[in-house]
Amino acid sequence: MLGGLLVAVPITAVASASEPDWSACLEGPADRQAVFERAAETSGVPAEVLLAVSYMESRWDAHGAAPSTSGGYGPMHLTDLPALAKGTQAHPDPLGKGDGSHQARTTRQREEAVRLGEVETLRTANDITGIPVADLREDAVANICGGAAVLADYQKAAGGAEDLADWSAAVGRYSGAADEATALKFARQVFATLSTGESRTTNDGHRVTLAATPVSASEEAVGRLGLAESGTGEAVECPAVLGCESLPAPYEQTGDTIGDYGNHDLASRPEEGSVDYIVIHDTETSYDGTVRLVQDPTYLGWHYTLRSVDGHVAHHIPGKDIGWHAGNWYVNSHSIGLEHEGYAADGAWYTEAMYQTSATLVRYLATSYAIPLDRAHIIGHDQVQGVAPANVAGMHWDPGPYWDWSHYFDLLGAPIKADRRARSEIWTVHPDFDTNTGNLMTGCTEEGAPCPSDRGTNFVNVYSEPSVDAPLLPDTVVGGSAKVSNWGPRLAAGQKVVVNDRTRSDWWGVWFGGKQGWIQNPREVLLPSAGKVVTAKAGTTAKVYGTAYPTKAGDYPDGVTPRTIAPLQYTIPAGQKYVLADAKVPTDYYKANNFNCATVDGVPDCIVITGDTVYYQIWFNHRIAYVMADDVTVTNG
Repeated sequence: MLGGLLVAVPITAVASASEPDWSACLEGPADRQAVFERAAETSGVPAEVLLAVSYMESRWDAHGAAPSTSGGYGPMHLTDLPALAKGTQAHPDPLGKGDGSHQARTTRQREEAVRLGEVETLRTANDITGIPVADLREDAVANICGGAAVLADYQKAAGGAEDLADWSAAVGRYSGAADEATALKFARQVFATLSTGESRTTNDGHRVTLAATPVSASEEAVGRLGLAESGTGEAVECPAVLGCESLPAPYEQTGDTIGDYGNHDLASRPEEGSVDYIVIHDTETSYDGTVRLVQDPTYLGWHYTLRSVDGHVAHHIPGKDIGWHAGNWYVNSHSIGLEHEGYAADGAWYTEAMYQTSATLVRYLATSYAIPLDRAHIIGHDQVQGVAPANVAGMHWDPGPYWDWSHYFDLLGAPIKADRRARSEIWTVHPDFDTNTGNLMTGCTEEGAPCPSDRGTNFVNVYSEPSVDAPLLPDTVVGGSAKVSNWGPRLAAGQKVVVNDRTRSDWWGVWFGGKQGWIQNPREVLLPSAGKVVTAKAGTTAKVYGTAYPTKAGDYPDGVTPRTIAPLQYTIPAGQKYVLADAKVPTDYYKANNFNCATVDGVPDCIVITGDTVYYQIWFNHRIAYVMADDVTVTNG
């Protein structure tokens, strides 16, 4: 059984015997703290419970008419499934893989996958309060009142409450979870927030505080909901507190030849081959659509899928095995892939429940595989280079500009911060996500149309000249357009860059992708950082690679064709410097061509082929890249 210490705490708001007057909840100061207090008084939901639930959904933020990635609105994340389904046609490429042979399978649409019909909380709030649906979606005051109404109704159905812990029932049901383990996980997250307290200024300028009230979630109260048992099992590699579900990805032969199989490869990591990266993806379809795809033996495979509304985790592939998720075989062979329910282009926001669950899972994986908790190893899919020049332009850009890397690393316990007091030539990008709203982007919902300008983003633009009127710095391959999908001229939170010109107060020069670029207002977004830099050896330019494969024919066993080591379209010109991200890069190629690792013509399969060429991982443009040690010189930054 899942246990926890229960602490009886008196309830600070008690439901009245008469029907609540919801007009009283709507009237009064719009200050968010006052609204929560008023909603608690009107509904009978303890203010601290209401605040803790809202924090776990939205961190008390208001997003106007913008839904979350699971169709939730406002500080209370009231879910509205008809509105979610309207966006279906804008997303013809679930998972954003663009993988030719699989395109026929990527037209599954949101409405066939949505599983939340029984917890459409926005309509429930409308039924209880009579507050118009449009107001519940877009007005923060109405939204908080509506969320309080739903929680009160859920607790009434669960038999009422004598103390705060009893409210675990309403909290667990509010999550939308269909199984007891996930509902309890969400309740524990909420009550952990209640126990420690929180205080922050929201994205629209309201200061909200939740005082610490030590109390634990009640497993007994959640058990009264009568939810199904979870699908956990021995194969689940996950912290017990998350209650992860086992949904294995199939490893099956799909054709007549021994090379026709999917959707991942067998391996023996970390005993043979290392796990060095965790790749953060978004799904570009619903949670249910995603787990359908990963259970298709002819599709692609990744290790975990996370659901937005409650942070539920499904585990698909053992960490020892290699998923097909990053579009770069070298990165695949050294990584674990996490798909998060979401859409990179919409400006839709990710729930706190999913951020916190993901961070808990990543900490567990990082500890299990000795992966550094930094932005060189906890990477977005958008940071993965093409394996060869022909692949660079088609590489993907999720989780996109609306994933809050700074908050995520706070949750990981590895905050993005300055690690050097003196001025350095190495600087780490760290824009304030909530206030970083001025970056021009186009094409979020309509080709060529500006994206919403009031939503926080995780990046700063790199310009070709020190002026906002100058063009964005064009990447050698993908150019410098302002399309939401164009990672080319962007530096995201946590990425590192060498500053080479600080003569202007508002603009600093940086080396970026083999070119000279400019960043505006660096003192607000760049933090001085320690580290080392690489430069091309005197009189040369250094080649840049998308893999760290063995380079010599003699490295490969008889019968195995050596990999082609093709430099990318980029170089490091003489005199330019780039930040060293990792000086201990594995030089290897994992050969996996046959179903069940069959030996064919005496040539073994599922083997790690190593070489002695030394590579370094560097920060180059928006992405990670590799250089050969023989081509560069390493010095202190």
